[in-house]
Amino acid sequence: MPRTYPYAQVDVFSEEAFGGNPVAVILDAGDLSTEHMQRIARWTNLSETTFLLPSSDPAADYRARIFTPHTELPFAGHPTLGSARAWLHYGGQPKVPGEVTQECTAGLIRVRAEESTLSFAAPPTLRSGPLEEELLVRIAAAFSIERAQILDHQWVDNGPGWAVVQLASASDVLALEPHMEALGGTKVGAIGAYPTGSAASFEIRAFTPRGPALEDPVTGSLNAGVALWMIRTGKAPVSYCVGQGRRLGRTGKIEIRAEDGIIWVGGRTAIGFEGVARL
Repeated sequence: MPRTYPYAQVDVFSEEAFGGNPVAVILDAGDLSTEHMQRIARWTNLSETTFLLPSSDPAADYRARIFTPHTELPFAGHPTLGSARAWLHYGGQPKVPGEVTQECTAGLIRVRAEESTLSFAAPPTLRSGPLEEELLVRIAAAFSIERAQILDHQWVDNGPGWAVVQLASASDVLALEPHMEALGGTKVGAIGAYPTGSAASFEIRAFTPRGPALEDPVTGSLNAGVALWMIRTGKAPVSYCVGQGRRLGRTGKIEIRAEDGIIWVGGRTAIGFEGVARL
């Protein structure tokens, strides 16, 4: 007989139903092997599927393993928030009231719980600094833009491997029609500012040359890394809003806030589907 596991599919980073980025969450998954988890993630064919297990760290509430259809990630943003929402939904009681602590390969991640909004503390980047000129030329070619249109750039890798380029405006970002094969496997974000007074300060897009989709709808890890860079260098205020997913018909909204040396990355999360996984 197959065993059943609590299951939820969570919509992350949108104030409209099914406007954000979905993540599949399987709870009580401590008896599943790595191979089994990877097979399930390949089958769900979402950008990420997470498996929640008992924590090995007494400070954490649970341990999350995060899989794309191809590999395991040390950290990812929207799966972190989706996992915390599912864990709370199925009766999880945080050790620290109002704050969930998730253990993952990247370490302990703090998640603030404020009604329908969850926010994670941005982890440190594993790689930072400017992008190499050869990569910039390749990105410009992939985006069908001139190299001079890239105003600034940075490695913002906090686990998934992100690089980002800054363009002159949000409209320039939205107009991109990338040739993904030219990126050579590099995960690249593009960000540009909206005019003053707009609902969002920036628009961001996340291109993932390998995966079930070539553009991620709404991306917590990329926004976290970009926020660390842009707030540190004065390119963005200590609190701002980012739009993402417009070209994909999504309504992603990411709230960034720097507080006491911590950058919080948050948004609305809601259970879209729930039930059991029969494995």
